[in-house]
Amino acid sequence: MNDSSPDRPAVVLDFWCELQCPDCRSALDDLRALRARYGDRLELRLRHFPLEKHKHAFAAAQAAEEALEQGQGWPYIEAVLGRVEELDRQGEPFLMEVARELSLDAEEFDTALIDGRHILIVDADQAEGKAIGVTGTPTYVIDGERLDGGKSQEGLRERVEEIVDRLLAEQAGA
Repeated sequence: MNDSSPDRPAVVLDFWCELQCPDCRSALDDLRALRARYGDRLELRLRHFPLEKHKHAFAAAQAAEEALEQGQGWPYIEAVLGRVEELDRQGEPFLMEVARELSLDAEEFDTALIDGRHILIVDADQAEGKAIGVTGTPTYVIDGERLDGGKSQEGLRERVEEIVDRLLAEQAGA
């Protein structure tokens, strides 16, 4: 029985990411290509894995969660990743600046960073990542396979596409 419905994407790709990570910025082109190729048949889920060496990464993860809540998650994530150097230099004021650029509710955004309402999500992602062997970012997990993009992103998109194509074919035949 195929329990995949038109409302639910057929395949999930977890993208373990850190928004202050230059390697994650490099992964953006692959993510855009995957979204363009598969559309709604692939759900890209951002999973947080802030690294201690980046002092603004934890706040950036919380900011991304607030942007998701306000309906602008991926545009926000892409905007921050595209300008990691500014996040390095400016920290939280930069996170607020991006929120304003995307016309998000800046006051609510600021409050979310102060009251820590998204900390549990970030902590849970990080704990799960450690439990399944994520050691750096970007890391992709699809169909139980972990692909580490922190060392090299060479050939990763092709590998993800092979897995997605296989899973979609299996579901179509189910």
